[in-house]
Amino acid sequence: MAGGRMFGRGLRRVCVVAAVATMGQVAFSGPAFGAPTAADAPGVTSQVSVQPPLPFPVPPKIPEFDAEFYSPPAEVVASKAPGEIIAARQVHLANFSVIPLNVDAWQVSYRSNNGRDEAIPAVATVIKPRGGTRDGAPRPLLSFQMAEDSLGRYCAPSYVMQQASVPWMLTGAVTSGAQFLEVQAALAQGWAVVVPDHQGPNSSFAAGPVAGRITLDGIRAAENFAPMQLNGRSTKVGMVGYSGGSIPTGHAAELRKSYAPELDIVGAAAGGVAADLGALVENANNALGAGIVASGVIGVSREDPELAAFVDERINPVGRALFAAKDNLCVAWNSSLAPFLNLKGFFDGGDPLQNPVAKKALARTAMGTSVPDMPVYIYQSNPDWLVPVGPVNKLVGTYCQDPSASVTYTRDHFSEHLSLEVAAVPSVILWMRDRFAGVPAQKGCSTTDVGSIALDSKTWPVWVQVVGEEVAGLFGKPIGA
Repeated sequence: MAGGRMFGRGLRRVCVVAAVATMGQVAFSGPAFGAPTAADAPGVTSQVSVQPPLPFPVPPKIPEFDAEFYSPPAEVVASKAPGEIIAARQVHLANFSVIPLNVDAWQVSYRSNNGRDEAIPAVATVIKPRGGTRDGAPRPLLSFQMAEDSLGRYCAPSYVMQQASVPWMLTGAVTSGAQFLEVQAALAQGWAVVVPDHQGPNSSFAAGPVAGRITLDGIRAAENFAPMQLNGRSTKVGMVGYSGGSIPTGHAAELRKSYAPELDIVGAAAGGVAADLGALVENANNALGAGIVASGVIGVSREDPELAAFVDERINPVGRALFAAKDNLCVAWNSSLAPFLNLKGFFDGGDPLQNPVAKKALARTAMGTSVPDMPVYIYQSNPDWLVPVGPVNKLVGTYCQDPSASVTYTRDHFSEHLSLEVAAVPSVILWMRDRFAGVPAQKGCSTTDVGSIALDSKTWPVWVQVVGEEVAGLFGKPIGA
């Protein structure tokens, strides 16, 4: 696939649409809440000059038009250490791009590495709740990897979460918009949150090696950012991601001991785990998930020059036209474009998954190459129609061959891919609460089969709290106070 050419054509097309939508936005009902700068924290200074927020109701720039922040000069990026902050600015966050969220939030631009360990720029949103922690302990940090599942930077959470951004109902960035509510549930626990744009500067959907590095460096950047008032490298860190967010979460968990051993990551929770991208292609072929999985092929090829050359050489005219149409779309539109199609039939020369080039590319993106050295909570729908359960069972089996592994695995038999994410939110919060509180995780591995994860009565009080906090937040209540 000629990824660069298709990206350019798609970028021009989408940017025109987004620019028109931005100019057509109406004024909102009121300004977002203010947030303190580093100067408001006695004895604490930021390592970079923090830019003030945009005055209401000025819309933020679309990332494709904001190269100064999102794409700093290569020499500047290369001069930094991984996780070192290049620039920072205060931002206002809002539900549905309109309803302001009463928290402190900033965007940080920082250096990370791609899967070949070459320097790249990255962006994350760092969010501090109001008030202190529930138990008075130092504030922990949750790295929340959204299932961006998109092929354009305007779909990234750093843009979607901002007040006055083009609403995600128009752009199609539905996962980033919807999962922002889960971020708020974490903030309501008193946890600081970092949300990385883990797909990187090329919007490389499903490219796990780069996403894992961006995630770990986003944690470093959050700990480096003085206004977050964290406890530096002593900060307890958790990681969470579902479906497309499981990719950066799983790869980051496997990479931590070699790439970022100084981080105190006390637990990682992942659901709808995309452990084997080849299995996803097989599962989606001629099925409902064909549209979104085809977008994943485009995304992975953006980080793998060998795979990109293979796709460009073997794809037939129909497949080339489809890939060009999907290029640079957000998840709602790229998944609804061409479901139930024969993905493998778009390639000449036989089954593309059996080609040595494709096999090597899939091996580079597969989970299970190392065992996470922190407790892991994995939850999966047994009848998942998008992410098959078989590779997840295999991944758990691979981890559990190591006697030092700590894996809690729950299989849900009543949910499917979309419903499990919502049903599992309270169980993830409870599990992460224990990790942050220092409750020892189980030794070894356990697998539990349940009818529905939502029927666990221990999670019901969390449901009540989460829903109450979300509703109160819509009316201006400080989140986490």
